[in-house]
Amino acid sequence: MSAKRLAVLVVPVLVLIASALAQVNEVSITAGRTFVSTQTVPTTGLPVHFGNEESIAFNYARFLKSFGVFGLYAELPVAIYPRMDVNYHLGTTPKDIGALFVTPSVRVNVFSGDSVTPWVSVGGGYGRFREAPVTLYENPNPSSGSNTGVVQFGAGLDVWFWHTWGGRFEARDFYSGAPALNVDTGRSRQHNYYVGVGVMHRF
Repeated sequence: MSAKRLAVLVVPVLVLIASALAQVNEVSITAGRTFVSTQTVPTTGLPVHFGNEESIAFNYARFLKSFGVFGLYAELPVAIYPRMDVNYHLGTTPKDIGALFVTPSVRVNVFSGDSVTPWVSVGGGYGRFREAPVTLYENPNPSSGSNTGVVQFGAGLDVWFWHTWGGRFEARDFYSGAPALNVDTGRSRQHNYYVGVGVMHRF
């Protein structure tokens, strides 16, 4: 077989292999804090305060298509805050709450493929609240967990600093139903604002 014919056979195979090995997947882990704004109980006029607790977020993303400088990704953000203190003067609220949010989303990166790329994200999915077994004043708490739908809005900045490794700053709003607080704040939903920084890997 001539070298020319061999090249005709080998080159398409190499192209297919290169396409299969293209770095279209990303994983990231960030750590930060989640903020929930103070809520007021209308019947008492007293506020319910939430601690700004340490949180962690994981993300898997897959590149779908590019449109000029824009890159379209499917992603799966997962955010957790294990324990957030709850403070209400009458002591009837859970001592603390925790949350898990899983929200399949669509992400658009600007200057996709460059070393510095800002992005925005939107999606929705599932949330699970854990309420402490006791109230603030150590009485038994009747609620132990509640499920909710979640809408996710996010924005961030990725900086690829070494080969397939990069850093990420992200801010996301997990807009969920309200946890079982044993008091009526007049709200059926709440904003859970997550801000974090961490590392990324592309493969």
